[in-house]
Amino acid sequence: MVLKVFFPSCCSSADSGILIGRWISEQSSAVILAVVHFPFIPVQVKQYLGEVQRVTKVSVSVLGSWSNSKQEKEESLSEFLEDLGTIFCHEPWIQISKEGDSKFWSCSTLQKHSKNPQEEEIILVYYDQRKVMLSHLHPPLDTAGQRAEDASKLSAIFDTVARSQVLFMTDRYDEGPIKLTHWQSDGVEASIIVELLKQASVPACMLLTFLLSLVSGICRSRVLKFWPLSFLWSKLSTCEQLGHRLQHLQVISSNKKAQNQNQLMRKANIFVSLLIDVALGILLMSWLYRKNRIGHLADTLIPVADHVAEELQDLLQWLMGAPAGLKMNRALDQVLGRFFLYHIHLWISYIHLLSPFIEMILWYVGLSACLGLTVALCVLSDIIALLTFHIYCFYVYGARLYCLKIYGLSSLWRLFRGKKWNVLRQRVDSCSYDLDQLFIGTLLFTILLFLLPTTALYYLVFTLLRLLVVIVQGLIHLLVDLIDSLPLYSLTLRLCRSYRLAAGVKFRVLEQQDGKPLRLLMQINPLSYGSVVQTYRLPTYSCYPRDSWASLCKKLFLGELIYPWKHKGDKQN
Repeated sequence: MVLKVFFPSCCSSADSGILIGRWISEQSSAVILAVVHFPFIPVQVKQYLGEVQRVTKVSVSVLGSWSNSKQEKEESLSEFLEDLGTIFCHEPWIQISKEGDSKFWSCSTLQKHSKNPQEEEIILVYYDQRKVMLSHLHPPLDTAGQRAEDASKLSAIFDTVARSQVLFMTDRYDEGPIKLTHWQSDGVEASIIVELLKQASVPACMLLTFLLSLVSGICRSRVLKFWPLSFLWSKLSTCEQLGHRLQHLQVISSNKKAQNQNQLMRKANIFVSLLIDVALGILLMSWLYRKNRIGHLADTLIPVADHVAEELQDLLQWLMGAPAGLKMNRALDQVLGRFFLYHIHLWISYIHLLSPFIEMILWYVGLSACLGLTVALCVLSDIIALLTFHIYCFYVYGARLYCLKIYGLSSLWRLFRGKKWNVLRQRVDSCSYDLDQLFIGTLLFTILLFLLPTTALYYLVFTLLRLLVVIVQGLIHLLVDLIDSLPLYSLTLRLCRSYRLAAGVKFRVLEQQDGKPLRLLMQINPLSYGSVVQTYRLPTYSCYPRDSWASLCKKLFLGELIYPWKHKGDKQN
């Protein structure tokens, strides 16, 4: 039988005493947590361990004795440590002794109450108690078979050390009757700044919770549910992003304690994401308001809009002629060209009407950067949507006209085959038509078929322009999603303290000596960066379409509308 003893490396220089830990009978393993060194009273040790078990719910007990002889081994001390096994009564009683500065220890077991004592092979595993205490073990994704069993055994050891945190709150400066040696025995790790922040965070969170509840109450009021405000709230990505950030602030300021490590990491990731987002937004705002960059941007905006309008006019003039040598229907071509030219004229008039107020509008819009870089990017996306509204109108007109002709041709094609679309049953049924219906259907089919190339050309050109705008907005929203969902705190933790995110362990064989137990060093394997992102990635609030290529091509062919963003409840035509 193989007995595994997990011994904390911080206790290797502890004075002689008794070993406190947990015995895991299913694995034949002993997890040593601390060393109680002399002098001590056995009754007080039992009372202390009873209090620790009541608080931590871990079956902590005295597992054996520890002897650290600075000089020659003392016979009286070894006999006394052996006799302690009759007081604390643990089977098996583990005896570990270290002589001088030797790194090869003697380890044996006693089974006084066993009728058939068996000789056991002992494996001594050294582990860093601080790293195991502060780490969080992540089980493998493919939890099946032998890997799942190994992960459960390993998690029992990590869970034992993590839940025994109360045991590590006693250091050598305490004046209690029991002196312990563990990873914090030289002094409990603490920070005055952290403690002050904890005390100050309570009233700050209460104030923030009150303000957020007030804001969320206003947002849920019936005033915002009326048609104009509800329409703007659902279509403007800035309002959507503000709503998401409001939910994040509610999660951070919640007075509910995190139930597990994942909830704690989620709160930390949201807090760091908000902090970096606001810091980048303030940097952007400080850059915009230096050297009158807002004025230069406003002066550049009008000429750029005029240039875009002129390019569209040249494009329409090219379509109204013989584009690429194609023979178009002249009457329909002239009607469509003049119709779109008139819209461009209206657009230029609209831009010049707003030109005296653009600098003031940009000045106030720039202040939104103090709410975060993501809010500023969403404002930029909305500004692009407003400035390209005429392109969107052209696309809608062309798509509707093209869609009408496609569906008309498909319906008339079914008429030739003696079929019709059954609206109630949602299927194609057979139908008999008379001569007049067939004549009118043939006439309409011929007209629509010969007018289709002209309409399809306008639809193709404006669809390409619309896709260009959608791609720009999609890149902006992709950057917003990246800032919103990237677990920055977890990645920083992986970079600076990789042991905090443990994927597993590896055992390194140390130098051996004949007649001594096998010595292993347990080292923590950190999670990979990809696994960190996959595990702790925050929920995404995507505003750009995620249609597949087949679905997108189908929509383009049928003339269905492509929106720059798609919210819950929206229906695409």
